Amino acid sequence: MSNPEPDASAMKKLWADKRKTVRPRAISMMPGGLVKTGFLDADKQLPLVVEPLMEGTSLAVWAAENLDFIDGHLTKRGAVLFRGFRVRSQEDFEEALSAMSHDLMHYVEGATPRTELTDKVYTSTEYPPDQSIALHNELSYVRTWPSKVWFCCVVPPGTRGETPIADVRRVYDRIAPEIRRRFEEKGWMLVRNFGDGLSLPWQKVFRVGSEAELEAYCREARVEVEWKGEGRLRTRQVRPAVLKHPRTGEMCWFNHVAFWHVSSLDPKVRDAMQVVFKEEDLPYNTYYGDGTPIEDSVVAELRAAYDAETVAFEWKRGDVLMLENMLVAHGRSPYTGERKILVGMGEGFSRNDM
Repeated sequence: MSNPEPDASAMKKLWADKRKTVRPRAISMMPGGLVKTGFLDADKQLPLVVEPLMEGTSLAVWAAENLDFIDGHLTKRGAVLFRGFRVRSQEDFEEALSAMSHDLMHYVEGATPRTELTDKVYTSTEYPPDQSIALHNELSYVRTWPSKVWFCCVVPPGTRGETPIADVRRVYDRIAPEIRRRFEEKGWMLVRNFGDGLSLPWQKVFRVGSEAELEAYCREARVEVEWKGEGRLRTRQVRPAVLKHPRTGEMCWFNHVAFWHVSSLDPKVRDAMQVVFKEEDLPYNTYYGDGTPIEDSVVAELRAAYDAETVAFEWKRGDVLMLENMLVAHGRSPYTGERKILVGMGEGFSRNDM
């Protein structure tokens, strides 16, 4: 379940204001050839844009020869946009993925439908195109999440359809210290319900075929299981809300608190769901880690912090966006047209302080 925009016209203006033209700021000689680098937004410097100076340059070949360059800038910036390389198909994207990572991951504990095209390469979320998807760090609530996520634009949307991004180090800094302390002390809880027709089947979400397999997975993943009868399931998991980045030591706002909180729903959708479901039976909801409700006003402040740090750009055919998932959140704007964006994720990172 995602979060429709509360004010579509205001959000449309926000994204339009954030779109910038790439202005290359430097030219760097790399072992694989000349590239130029620049930014979409000089103030935020996110993402770093890397473009080849030689037409027809293969991203897979260039990346294989420049992994240190990519890794260094990814850790510093959080996002790198490769634009103008020879990425014309799914096969080109898969070659680039193979050059940049040998540890791709399956999509487990996901929430929205997507198609696995080849082993560990997926379509982006197949969610209604007229809806937005709020900013989030991929799979922040699982025990082992991807530290890197790649998006590839095979077919640009007719209009809009950006993948907005935000640096969650800066999001953390924008949140009031007293709110941060509350979450640092308590963590956050995600409650999910399966089998009521408004979420994916638990078999697909957890990639299991039986209740016993599900329970074994959840024991290992530190997810509480509650069977409600007739194959219906409720899960609870408590996670830290803040991440200290393992490489940089910086504090990051790393969670799905605002994404899945009931107050983030469109008011009409929220009212309709609360007529049908008790609060504990909603498909998704978030709480403080001790199970107490999170105030709507707190979640509104969290959303405002994301909005203030959001950068959006128009997709071009062949673009590959690489994110450091622990540093940068992403979302999706509504769109028209076909829009085919492929996704890969990998370099799993596990944390045990759950």
